[in-house]
Amino acid sequence: KKVIVSGIIFVLCCILGYSDSFAFWQNVLTYEGESIYNYLQVSENDRRVALSTNVLFGVQSVYMKEDGLTGMYYDYAMAAPLMVPEKNTDEMDVLILGMGTGTYATQCKKYFGNMNMEGVEIDEKITDLSRKYFSLPNNVNVTTYDGRAFLQAEQKKYDVIMVDAYQDITIPFQMSSVEFFTMVREHLTEKGVMVVNMNMRGSGEGNINQYLSDTISSVFGNVYTVDVNGSTNRELFASTNADMMNVFQSNMQRLTDPQLQTLMRQVAENSERYEAGNYIMTDDKAPVELLGMRVIDQIIQEEVAYYKKIYEREGIQGLLEEL
Repeated sequence: KKVIVSGIIFVLCCILGYSDSFAFWQNVLTYEGESIYNYLQVSENDRRVALSTNVLFGVQSVYMKEDGLTGMYYDYAMAAPLMVPEKNTDEMDVLILGMGTGTYATQCKKYFGNMNMEGVEIDEKITDLSRKYFSLPNNVNVTTYDGRAFLQAEQKKYDVIMVDAYQDITIPFQMSSVEFFTMVREHLTEKGVMVVNMNMRGSGEGNINQYLSDTISSVFGNVYTVDVNGSTNRELFASTNADMMNVFQSNMQRLTDPQLQTLMRQVAENSERYEAGNYIMTDDKAPVELLGMRVIDQIIQEEVAYYKKIYEREGIQGLLEEL
């Protein structure tokens, strides 16, 4: 009898408990699939639509269904157009390397008018999702290509170039070197601004952010960084224009949206001029994966130490309650 009952339970579990979803604990997903580059998951609620390329955690792109800021690093990155002098934001040409589903383009158009936005995204399926679920306008051109290869083939200059080309936790090595950032500088207008999203804050000498910031500083004379509240992201702004922060302060005063103006004041107050060091990445040496894994190891060690203290202080019961 036990064998029969066990068999029935097994069959029922197979029938009723089966799920072909990677995120089987998620009750409702708008879309789930894969491309040759990524796992792709689209979810939504009353406020926003979100793309994740990780089964367990993280949001790569969002679309806000109503007016408002995203609450993510994209908001901080909108300081870049305000650092460009002598040009109205709605007349600017903006290039995004690592377009995702177009969050930065959508938000910039929402707050700064009809900017000429252009994107490069290596994953064509993400671009398809951006049109279907994230309301990316058809007049925003997206090229399916590697960001560096695109710059090599393109002669146009831009007022703002955003570099947001993360593959999960790491930057493609070919988009982290002196040679690459020199190429970006050559595609900017005379007083144009590059903004780079760094999605991990490393600590300790020779961490990944230090390597990136030193490398960029060797190409651009003026570099500022600001940490994004409530996340591990850090935004870096770079230009050959030494007056970029004064321009930012001036343009910020003319903003009409109170929420955006408040955030931009926060960006201005917390931005720090970066003092360059000698950790330089080149095409011949750009160990971004190793540097990224060091940050992950550090995060894991910090998390383990946190829960270890709880266990030592409160025992297994306290640990279970915390979890």
